[in-house]
Amino acid sequence: MSAPTEQHCWLLKSKPEKAIQPDTFEYVTRPLPELKDGEVLVQVKYISNDPAQRGWMQKDADPKRLYAPPMNEGEIVRAYGLGTVLKSKSDKVKEGQYWYGPYGWTDYSVIPADKLLAPAVDLPGMEAASLSVLGMVSVTAYQGVFEVLDIKKEHTVVVSGAAGAVGSCVVQLAKNVIGAKRVVGIAGGKEKCDWVKKLGADECIDYKEADWREQLKKALPEDCDRYYENVGGDIFNEMLGRMKRYGKIGVCGMIATYNDRDNAKYNNFFEVISNRLTIEGFIVIDMMLQGKYQTAVENLGKWIKEGKITTDDKEYIVSAPISKCPEVWQKLFSGQNRGKLITKVEN
Repeated sequence: MSAPTEQHCWLLKSKPEKAIQPDTFEYVTRPLPELKDGEVLVQVKYISNDPAQRGWMQKDADPKRLYAPPMNEGEIVRAYGLGTVLKSKSDKVKEGQYWYGPYGWTDYSVIPADKLLAPAVDLPGMEAASLSVLGMVSVTAYQGVFEVLDIKKEHTVVVSGAAGAVGSCVVQLAKNVIGAKRVVGIAGGKEKCDWVKKLGADECIDYKEADWREQLKKALPEDCDRYYENVGGDIFNEMLGRMKRYGKIGVCGMIATYNDRDNAKYNNFFEVISNRLTIEGFIVIDMMLQGKYQTAVENLGKWIKEGKITTDDKEYIVSAPISKCPEVWQKLFSGQNRGKLITKVEN
């Protein structure tokens, strides 16, 4: 097969302030640049869909306050993915190899070989393990459980976004690996809640039910020692009043606020003072900078082999052409996915 000469990709056309608009992205077909020394040509097979992407493109965001450089208008929408190297002008990467890298929303990518992150991990029964059970989402779960919250057997733990890629791993680490006394998940819909309980949670609260606050109170008769926050909004506000004195909250994400900052208004913050709560935000990049990332991956792999972390339903894969990238990505914000949302690129 002859090498491709053009790419189909999505550009960031207009940075959004609130909800994504029809003119936020622009779909284009353009020639691929000529391969230079040290570069590789990659055919993108899978694309990771992450809430963090929304923050990278936020209008008027102060770059000094961000943990990663913001996306610029006119560049390919940033995303991680898995792809096969079709051509290589690098001594470090061979043609035919399968790599994890920052390719973006595109079907083909010309990229410096030194920007590739790691060879893709092969795990039986998984299509894209490097994006799911052994990827950044699971290491993020690991980081919050062990490095930030320091969850112990005697703790009652609550996990919001418990049916998501990160939250579902947190549930299993807390209950199946550590053996926490009580693990309560929060998710949207009966099907998701049933799945979270199947993963090991003692209870799962359906936030789509009108009486979810009362259900949460009943599920926490002794309140909560450790709260893993993925959602924000009303759930975060409610959980501030369900924490034990000297409790800890690890803030991984606040997806309810990414498209609507009005959801980031809280009236329960005096709980932090009166109950001497500790709130700590964290980013998985720190695991890389501290040299802890690979250890986390190795431990996760060991627990998968031991059956403490399941790979069943951990990948929510949507097969779609590149032209549907925004549509698939926005499933994150409507709660349509269970587990890690991944786009399988149709060519």
